[in-house]
Parts: sequence; structure tokens; C-alpha cells
Amino acid sequence: MSIALTTVILFAVFFFLLALSVPISVSIVISSVITALSTLSWDQVSFITMQKMNSGVESFSLLAVPLFILAGNIMNNGGIARRMINFAKLFCGFIPGSLAQANVLGNMLFGALAGSAVAAASAMGGSISPIQKEEKYNMAFATAVNIASAPTGLLIPPTSAFIVYSTVVGGVSISALFMAGYIPGILMGLGVMVVAFLYARAHKYPTTGVVPLKTALKITLDALPSFLLIIIVIGGIVGGIFTATEGAAVCVVYCLFLSVIYRAINMQVFMKILVDSACTSGIILFLISSSSAMSWVMAYSGIPDAIANGLLSISENKYVLLFLINLILLIVGMFMDITPAILIFTPIFLPICVSLGMDPVHFGVVLIFNMCIGSMTPPVGSVLFVGCGITKMSLEKVSAMLLPYFLVLIAILLILTYVPAISLVIPEAMGLM
Repeated sequence: MSIALTTVILFAVFFFLLALSVPISVSIVISSVITALSTLSWDQVSFITMQKMNSGVESFSLLAVPLFILAGNIMNNGGIARRMINFAKLFCGFIPGSLAQANVLGNMLFGALAGSAVAAASAMGGSISPIQKEEKYNMAFATAVNIASAPTGLLIPPTSAFIVYSTVVGGVSISALFMAGYIPGILMGLGVMVVAFLYARAHKYPTTGVVPLKTALKITLDALPSFLLIIIVIGGIVGGIFTATEGAAVCVVYCLFLSVIYRAINMQVFMKILVDSACTSGIILFLISSSSAMSWVMAYSGIPDAIANGLLSISENKYVLLFLINLILLIVGMFMDITPAILIFTPIFLPICVSLGMDPVHFGVVLIFNMCIGSMTPPVGSVLFVGCGITKMSLEKVSAMLLPYFLVLIAILLILTYVPAISLVIPEAMGLM
């Protein structure tokens, strides 16, 4: 069977099942099995598929994923989110639409700790949206700000997205990826803040004023233990004191300790956190497992090479090809969550980008930035639905309000793509590459 026909079968079955609302992990397995059966026997397909699914999650590094999920859920319920918002407000009181600016900073800070866009959107939106309603904010605008800034946590470390990418690629330092995510994540947040500022100034949104020094000191001291977490976890991983998985375990213990000190968590809440974390981890790990089977089918069928040759037949210009890859990834992000997208499309596009002289660390940042934009894009954007659900705003109103944010973030994405130094300057300076 030709590679073109195999490719059509794989993706046609996959997207057909998605259209029928079949869970994405199940869709991946079924489409992979059907495609493999076109060239192999049932005994071969069943044996190899199970083997690849098992080996796909046999990784010590992947243990960091459920641990960071648990840490994020503890933060979300342990009083840490509220302290992040209070701290963020200190820097935004003199800016029009200061609550929106505090929302962005809060998402950047909390997202960096929790490593989850959905957790950040939920925690920040749930805490700050009632205050915005009281101050007569346009809630479609407020919701859009929260949605557009929540994905910064997927770039600013520690983040499980880079851990998954590192596992797929193999041989790419998690420390280098973590350090490479800082500037792109900050640029993403700043881009959202600029758009929010222009809108707030045009609509004459009020400022909250400067916080008295005594109050500012109290808020800073209250939030300081949470910031120590970043120093402990990131410093420990980059400094080689412990691995990313061990750092995730330290993160869980520290967050639990803080939540107990803050008296924001009891045994009943903790048991619910454990159950929620287990459910989320199970979903993600099954996605990773099933995607390993699809990756094998694609590699066996020669699909990545066929797609690479197809792109190269369009153009051999590096900048044109990188633009096309970004365009494809943006479209993928509209229909697929970040974890399966990383698992499925990294083996396809990374070899092309490496052949063009792109560093794997740089490609990881570009890939995840694309998925950040996709997470807030209809029809499947998880952050979009969470953000709208919190404020009870319609998708139509919020999507329209998100348009200027999309334009700014796509512009930043292109700059990051064509200027690799922005992503690589920190890991190179620290000798991680």
C-alpha cells in the first residue's frame, strides 16, 4: 500500500472518530490499529501495539507529570492562588484596567507554579472575576484576558509540556527546555498586557491606586513562601541537585506543607485533590500510551518522511517551510489538546526543522507556543471553555474579543520562530546546550 493512502487512512479514521465524539485516546488507538492492519496481520498488530503502548509510559521522567498535576491541584485549593493575585495587584494599581493586568500577572506567576493553563484560568478567573463584575468590567473583555494569559504557564517552568516533549524527542535536556521557556512565556504575557492596556485606556477603565507600603510589605511576605517554590524546584533541577521527577515530588511536599500552614486544606479536600489528580493523570498517561502506538505506525509506514518530502516539494526556502509548519500546528491546535499534539506531530516536524538548522530546544518552544494559542481557540480549546464557564460568557462574545490577542500572539510566535536567540540565550548562557 502506498504511503499516501496509508496517511489518508490514518488521519481520516482518526478525525472521523473525533467527529463522532469518541475520546481522543481511543480514536488514536483505533485509527492506528486499522492503519497497521492494512499491511500486517492481526497477531502482529495486537502484539506490537500493546508493546508500544506499554513502553510509551515506561519512563522515569514521565512520573513528573502526575506529580506536577498533583502539585497544581494542591496550589489551586491551598490558598496559593489568592496570594498570587494579591501580589500581582501591587504592580498594577496605577494602570488602567488594573484588575485585568493583575489577572495576567497572576496567571504568569501561578501558571509557572502549577504548570497548567487550565488550572491557572480556573484559579485566577474564579478569584478575580467577581471583583471585576463589581467594578463594572466588560466581562467578555475580562474573560478574554484570562483565557489569553493562562497558557503562559505552559511555557514558564516548571511545566509538564516540556517534560512530555523531552520524553518524545529523547536526549534533549529538560533543564535547557525549562530555561528556554522563560522569555517566550514572559513575552506572551506582556503581549496580552499591551492589548488589555490599550482596550482599558480606550474605554476609560479605572485604576485601583497604589497600595500603602505597610500593606504591600504584608502581601509580599505572605506570597514569599510561594515564590521560594520556584527557586527550590527550578534551581534544584537546573543545578543538578535533583531530576525533574524528584523536583516534582519536592514541589508536591512543599505545596502540601504551605497549604497546611495556611489552613486552607483538610483531609476531605485532600482526598478530593488526590482523586482529581489521579483522574487527570490517567487521562494524560493513556494519551501518551496510545500516541506511542500511533507514532510507531507512522514511523513504520514512512509517514513523517512523506510529509517532509511533501513540504520540501512546495519550497526549499527555510523561512517559507517554517511558516507552513507553524500554520499547520496552529490548525492542529484548534482541534487537538497539547499532549497528543506534542506526541503525534513532534516525530513528523522535528526532523524537518533539524534539517533546516533548527535546534530541538528551539523547536520545542515554537511547538508549545503554537499549542498555547490552540488551547484558547475554538472549537476544542480547553482554556477557552474553562474561562467562559467561569464567567458564564458565550463563546461567540469571548471569541470576538480574543481576536486582537490572537494577532499579537501570532506575531510573537513568528518572531520566536525566526529569531532563535530569544529562546536559546538563557540555556546557552547557563551552559545547558
